[in-house]
Amino acid sequence: MRAIVLTEKGGPEKLEPADLPRPRPAAGQILIRAQAVGVGFAETQIRAGTLPFPLPLPAVLGAEAAGEVVEVGEGVDETLLGSARVGVTGGLGAYAEYVAMPAAMTCPVPDGVTPAAALAVAAPGAIALGLLHRARLDGGETVLVEAGTSSVGTYLVRHAKEFGAARVIATAGSPAKRERAAALGADLVLDHGAPGWQDKLPGDVDAAFESIGGTSARRVLDHLTPGSGRLLYYGMLSGEPAAVTAADLMERGVTLIGCSGPGWAGQVFGTHYPEMLARLASGRSDAYIDRTLPLEQAAEAHRLLESRAATGRILLTP
Repeated sequence: MRAIVLTEKGGPEKLEPADLPRPRPAAGQILIRAQAVGVGFAETQIRAGTLPFPLPLPAVLGAEAAGEVVEVGEGVDETLLGSARVGVTGGLGAYAEYVAMPAAMTCPVPDGVTPAAALAVAAPGAIALGLLHRARLDGGETVLVEAGTSSVGTYLVRHAKEFGAARVIATAGSPAKRERAAALGADLVLDHGAPGWQDKLPGDVDAAFESIGGTSARRVLDHLTPGSGRLLYYGMLSGEPAAVTAADLMERGVTLIGCSGPGWAGQVFGTHYPEMLARLASGRSDAYIDRTLPLEQAAEAHRLLESRAATGRILLTP
């Protein structure tokens, strides 16, 4: 089968097309003939070696795929054969023509929805729903969405008011992205590439969805509502963890909520993943796809993500 292999960490050019044996699904797994493969920013960091991740080389990157089930492993319902499923691998292996993944981490592609659209929505939308549920907004609060046109940020901005936000502040790094964040529903959009952008925040941000990390996260704390503000930490686009200490939290009486780990992932993919697909099928959400590239152009997909030029998901088609 055709696949994209990383033999050593480094730049996008380290992603090279290769012919590999078709995988066999293990017990509890399905094997799909991929029709759409997701490319995520975290994968560019794994490839470059800037994100801690257990990576035995050579490796096939990619955690998301959608397509037709062509084989099932031991213990998996054989009626899944021939059906269209979308899901996650649990780590690696998706940049390929055939992808094995745990059956329990997949969902049926809804009727009337293409595999590409289902893939574009499912994981980032599920993470956004999980964050919004965990924020426990009360209907009158101000929220901050960093990187408001990223794959997850897009759905945070799109649905925040539905979950109880009264005012949505978003950040974006280019004029085109700032326009898009406003069109998605942001009331105020700031340039997070400008030095000191946090100084333009009001002093009463009730919930901040933190995805930048580094010292930027510490500066956001100064604008959280004293006593009740919360920082929901789920990413580090800067490549650095959030520089926040217990003393920082105590000084203002705010809460840091870590949105990661097995328990978090179980809730996101067990509950919110199918919830997001149902929203897409019913027209209550949309698939935001920047472009679709052939599998062999995985390196170009990484370059586009690293340039921060994409305004929607980038997908690969084997």
